Amino acid sequence: MNRFVRLLPVVVSAFALASGRAGAQSRAADPSARLREVLPADVADRVLARIADARTRQLPAVALENRALKFAARGVAPQDIENSVNEQIDRMQQSKAALEQGRNGRADDDEVEAGADVMRKGVDGTQVSALAKSSPSGRSLAVPLFVIGSLIDRGVASADALQRVESRLAARASDRDLEDLPNAVAGANKPALTGQDLAATKRPATAGRPSTAGPPESVPRNAGRKANPGNSGSHRP
Repeated sequence: MNRFVRLLPVVVSAFALASGRAGAQSRAADPSARLREVLPADVADRVLARIADARTRQLPAVALENRALKFAARGVAPQDIENSVNEQIDRMQQSKAALEQGRNGRADDDEVEAGADVMRKGVDGTQVSALAKSSPSGRSLAVPLFVIGSLIDRGVASADALQRVESRLAARASDRDLEDLPNAVAGANKPALTGQDLAATKRPATAGRPSTAGPPESVPRNAGRKANPGNSGSHRP
């Protein structure tokens, strides 16, 4: 018993140290906690409230958190980050409604995010619904939608991009076959943006990307300067 009493402070200290480390690691991995560290308190409160509301509506909340974190890492102004998150939530809601109307079934998070991406680039909800309606039953539209966005980035008109992907889907092309489409565009001069971009919203910006690929398309290319996300390219973020 005496030996146990002597060792008790050591055991308690070790347990407290381990618990402290685990807590710190948990906070570091929690996007909400990280957002509170990188955004002013009032902006963080509003952004997190909107993301929480998006989660209750079964929208991809993790992608929204990572979007805000990536913009913060690029030095985008907090108010612009808040505006970008709000706009993306609106697009996600429209994407979800369009996909589920066309398919008459639930759209998963990847599809909702991909649909929001093409809507940011000018594709409307009616076109997204038509794609969902015409696609083979049970086929995920996440990669097809991201390929449409990639073709638009290459200068292909949205209607033409939709037609190209729809025809491949009708022919039962695989996701891998679809991912080759952007590379076939004449004069293409940047890496294809396909399912890899979808994964990038769920991992750090540089994870799994070639060293020459540059930052993900959704991140403003402002070399860390304060900027409006809407001015980062030809499409709004």
